[in-house]
Amino acid sequence: MKEVLLIIDFGSQYTQLIARRVRELNVCSEIIPYNKFRDLPENVKGVILSGSPSSINDKNAPTVNLKLLREKIPLLALCYGAQLIAHQYGGKVGSSNTREYGRSNMKKIGSHDLFLNVEDNSQVWMSHADTILELPKSMQVIASTDDVSVAAFCVDGEYTFGLQFHPEVYHSEYGVQILKNFLINICNFKQSWTSDSFIESTIQNLKNQIGGDKVLMALSGGVDSTVAAVLLHHAIGDNLQCVFVDNGLLRKNEYSEVLKTYENIGLNIKGVNASSKFLEKLSCITDPEEKRKLIGSTFIDVFESISNDFHDVKWLGQGTIYPDVIESISGTGGPSETIKSHHNVGGLPDKMNLKVIEPLKSLFKDEVRRVGLSLKINPSIIKRHPFPGPGLAIRIMGDVTVEKVRILQEVDHIFINSLKEHDLYHLVWQAGAILLGDSSVGVMGDGRTYEKVVALRAVASTDGMTADWVHLPYEFLSKVSNDIINKVKGVNRVVYDISSKPPATIEWE
Repeated sequence: MKEVLLIIDFGSQYTQLIARRVRELNVCSEIIPYNKFRDLPENVKGVILSGSPSSINDKNAPTVNLKLLREKIPLLALCYGAQLIAHQYGGKVGSSNTREYGRSNMKKIGSHDLFLNVEDNSQVWMSHADTILELPKSMQVIASTDDVSVAAFCVDGEYTFGLQFHPEVYHSEYGVQILKNFLINICNFKQSWTSDSFIESTIQNLKNQIGGDKVLMALSGGVDSTVAAVLLHHAIGDNLQCVFVDNGLLRKNEYSEVLKTYENIGLNIKGVNASSKFLEKLSCITDPEEKRKLIGSTFIDVFESISNDFHDVKWLGQGTIYPDVIESISGTGGPSETIKSHHNVGGLPDKMNLKVIEPLKSLFKDEVRRVGLSLKINPSIIKRHPFPGPGLAIRIMGDVTVEKVRILQEVDHIFINSLKEHDLYHLVWQAGAILLGDSSVGVMGDGRTYEKVVALRAVASTDGMTADWVHLPYEFLSKVSNDIINKVKGVNRVVYDISSKPPATIEWE
């Protein structure tokens, strides 16, 4: 039976980041919403309580029965979780005089195993409006900051700890070390969870879930859907039928190139050209959310129609990954805000004839890539930049027309190929072009033009949850801009997007 670190989620946006950090330490983690936690499974060796957007003093503040956890298993409580423990056992939690958000320096008090190899006065990341004003007598302060007297505490006679800061966040300098101390030195995990172990357990779970049913898999040509398809193929063999749909919103020549790439991968693949259907549905639609939902529902219509060509198909396979889930809906049933609907998550219709299977929905992009390499998938597919499921529709501001798609395909083709030719492609996590809705005045051949503006976007990231713009050389941007304006009819101005995520998103819509 595999060892598991259980994360009890109170609705924090950081919950999956906790799981990610735990997996980076080769420990299997599972998330459960606080309102679904009833008892400790036998294979759980440690528990982490997440943060929350709620206040512990709210009338309906989320809670769990701590008697099921304390003294039975090592417990690490973060932010709201720490406040919950202090509050339930007689401490005092109240509003801070000022909202404590951002960088702070942690000063250790005494010596403790949780802070082994953690430098004193190291940087931590705070994000809370409430703070622990008074601890119960059974609890001892083990770290403070200039603004927070109880930055960390332990419980006498237990392996129970509370941190007011977030060790899972990149800005907490020794956060990973603190998590490692808890998982390895205190919980005694063996660090046996790897890409290979994920593959093994996922294939077995797919076999159990699908049984002898047939699955129709939606391929996009990208890493996510390809890895999901190969996992499904290992699980159910010829009961998997893959389909690559041309929705009319792909990159230039992508339909034929992707089908050629898949020729030697060992999957049953059928190509379907449904571009006219998608473009007709999108006619005169300008709202980005409506675009995404229309594309999602049209994909389902197409796949349900295709499923009639294959006898007894019951499942639709998708390459959904966690950033898709967290931006569209709550991944764990807790409260979260929809940032944008991804066509394969929030864009799905309420009623479908096919059940959905998503082998990768708990993984981040870089984890998917590692799984793909372990499956020995062609590196050219694994290293391919992400491309949005709704395609160029969400890179065209305003309504989508055949002519706008043509313009953007040509611009994107020049940009992406130039990155490859100048050995810059591998330095970028995702790149693309956006066709703006307005036109601008230009001068060509002594004459006035009034044509489209395109924005180029290139970002660096590891998981798509945060991203920063890439400092591409000015000489490169100058050449690309010149090539686009000279070679693409309908464009007379090129700009470069230097926004990070947050506050912006990677895509514009």
